[in-house]
Amino acid sequence: MSSLYQSHKILFLNTLAFTICFACWTLNGVLITYLVDKGIFNFSVVEVGWLLGIPILSGAIFRLPVGILTDKYGGKIVFSVLLILCAVPLFLLTFANSFWSFAVLSFLFGLVGTSFAVGIGYTSVWYPKEWQGRALGIFGMGNAGAAITTFIAPTLLNKFSETDPENGWKTLPIIYGITLLIIGLLFVFFAKNKKVPTSEKTISQLLSPLKNNRVWRFGVYYFLVFGCFVAYSQWLLPNFMNVYSTSLVMGGMFATMFSLPSGVIRAFGGYLSDKFGARKVMYWVLGSSVVISFLLMFPKMEVITAGPGVLSTNNGIVSEINGNQVVINDKQYDINIKDATDEKESNILPVKSTWQEIVVEQNQEVKKKELLAKGITQIKFSANMWVYLILVILIGISWGIGKAAVYKHIPEYFPNEVGVVGGMVGLIGGLGGFFGPIIFGYLLNSTSLWTSSWIFIFVISSVCLIWMHNTIIRILRIKSPEFSRDIEHDH
Repeated sequence: MSSLYQSHKILFLNTLAFTICFACWTLNGVLITYLVDKGIFNFSVVEVGWLLGIPILSGAIFRLPVGILTDKYGGKIVFSVLLILCAVPLFLLTFANSFWSFAVLSFLFGLVGTSFAVGIGYTSVWYPKEWQGRALGIFGMGNAGAAITTFIAPTLLNKFSETDPENGWKTLPIIYGITLLIIGLLFVFFAKNKKVPTSEKTISQLLSPLKNNRVWRFGVYYFLVFGCFVAYSQWLLPNFMNVYSTSLVMGGMFATMFSLPSGVIRAFGGYLSDKFGARKVMYWVLGSSVVISFLLMFPKMEVITAGPGVLSTNNGIVSEINGNQVVINDKQYDINIKDATDEKESNILPVKSTWQEIVVEQNQEVKKKELLAKGITQIKFSANMWVYLILVILIGISWGIGKAAVYKHIPEYFPNEVGVVGGMVGLIGGLGGFFGPIIFGYLLNSTSLWTSSWIFIFVISSVCLIWMHNTIIRILRIKSPEFSRDIEHDH
């Protein structure tokens, strides 16, 4: 009983620390957007993309070495040092006054992102195999830390800036730094250290699992379900503000509605993976990601093209043009005039409007089959904000389940190298969080479409689904060649 209590206590501390770390990791998403929106700093779209991505980069590239350290020295020591050290650059952020000072300090406090590699190794070592999916899923609920930032930070920034519009924002990173310091001290005094049995292996022995292709395949899946989740946790705020003209606070609430369910449902994803198997869960996750990202690809748009016109049926002279009619030799031709009141912006589906514009003049001689009024067809798609929000929430939930499904595999295939393999998979996933905002920024610059980022997601989702399916088919052919031949010859 005491052993189970100790395991649950460590799981609670790990989840709490990861939640706070994740909140700090995504801080720039709100902070940089606020500073640019208020004109305190004049960062370009590309610079904003870099500042959103830099803390994600440092948290990603150091996951592997931190995972190795966790396997070698234990989670208590690594977590305590990480939390306390990362509080320092948050305090120093109050002195940042340029792009490069923000970039350097963001890189340093972004190291809190390595907390995932620590927590995965530190949590799994306390639980038996049949509990792995649930325990790691509960720990992964710390992703909801992104929701804490997107929900609370905009309101706090507005509150702090009421009396000091120029410097009020500096209180926020101080609060985050103090919180990290407190959690770090909790680890020092209340956590118990525990290492995996292979902690005495050399570095080369610890790194040997990385030769397995399976590690890299899991990493690509995690690039999508975690990396793109992190990227959108930050990117959605400026997205809603620019496309739907929301306020900072409302945009933050909408971003929270994306990140909070995705983080919380991760525990349920662990349960599903334990019950039905991670492979089956990943089929649903990747399939839904393909479908939903396809639906999100379409922007607010207005397409105008040629429509059905009006042609003369006989030779003659235009004797009268009267608003919606053209008269030729006493024969009347009705013209469909554009209805100025037919302007609907709240439609869920695309709306088509067709009208005609007269191209002939009074007393003009016309021939049979000559165009009297050209046809114009207008297709409007308003990209309804509430439909967009629902789809965003759904893809976030799908990714949340997928995050647990990916990590369900690791303790099963690599029970004694969870920190190393988990760190490598987390590194690749973290790179998605880093490159995501940067890629989104360049895509926005080149296409001027905010939905260009969803085209990128659609491509990545499709690649992952095809790769996984082909891998399963290949394994099936190797292990059950007779069954495969029967399928191929079944007409």
